[in-house]
Amino acid sequence: MSKIAWAVLGLAVMMAPAWLQAEESKPQAGSPPAAQQAPSSELSCSDKALTGSGPGFKSSQEESEEAAIDDWLKRARAIYSDDDWKKTKEAKMECVKQGLYSKCFASAGPCGAKKAAAAEADAPWSN
Repeated sequence: MSKIAWAVLGLAVMMAPAWLQAEESKPQAGSPPAAQQAPSSELSCSDKALTGSGPGFKSSQEESEEAAIDDWLKRARAIYSDDDWKKTKEAKMECVKQGLYSKCFASAGPCGAKKAAAAEADAPWSN
């Protein structure tokens, strides 16, 4: 790959979070569905959304979406051990393309019934 292509690729990766904030997420054909239903009253949800993207660009958008969701789940399960992409708060999927490659960013507020052990230890009221 030429130096120019690497520079464009690097710029796309650095600018992706800014693009995500600047544009509303639009559903894309073949995208996994956003949260199908609102989280039930038994679940508690985090006030702060998490974003996951997975490593690097992928050759297919489906692989990139899966990598983004997997990365998001790792982060979300540190807060709620039973979290799932389907029971999220305000789920969004945004993808950027660079030639034949794509990188996706999954963003949502994690929800769950079981606080993760690490999240409980970080709670201000626990000692």
